[in-house]
Amino acid sequence: MAKKPHHHGNLRAALIQAGIAIIEAEGLGALTLRKVAARAGVSHAAPAHHFAGLAGLNIALATQGWQLFTAEMEAHRQMAAPEPRAQLVAICEGYLAFADKHPGLFTLIFNTNLGPYCDEGLNAASDAAYHVLQAACAPFAPVSPRPGSTEAMIWALVHGLACLRVGGHTGANAPPEAPKPAPYRFDEILPPLRLK
Repeated sequence: MAKKPHHHGNLRAALIQAGIAIIEAEGLGALTLRKVAARAGVSHAAPAHHFAGLAGLNIALATQGWQLFTAEMEAHRQMAAPEPRAQLVAICEGYLAFADKHPGLFTLIFNTNLGPYCDEGLNAASDAAYHVLQAACAPFAPVSPRPGSTEAMIWALVHGLACLRVGGHTGANAPPEAPKPAPYRFDEILPPLRLK
């Protein structure tokens, strides 16, 4: 009988990584505590010591998802030119890259009702991601008299495009035998914006 791996006190992180792997391979519906334990190579009772049931695991996975999402946007931003539009396009390309790489986590963080303000760490991770978008939009004039209208428009555009890509839609109709067109880049749909 093969020995189960030892996690040297980092079992919680190993269980989170196992949960992410299951979501990415099989979808959110496949996620169970028993399956996470099996994938991490520990007893089926082990997750109970770290999470308050499946809901607690989902909160931990979503928190990790938000952190990865923020890191992806920041990595793209750091590689971009310093001009405001280039910075905005870069964080939006990071947003799309996260959705492309992690469709299961993308679905979890945006479409799972974990309850409002259910966890401090989750709220902080989610807020950090939003602040990246907010900061990139800050140099631009509002697109309507309502405060925050530019970031609302940008968020709607990039999130809509990300959802289309996760769903396998490229935004162009083509016959089934034709090669699939490349997905839209964010700069191809971003309208002109005025600086403040």
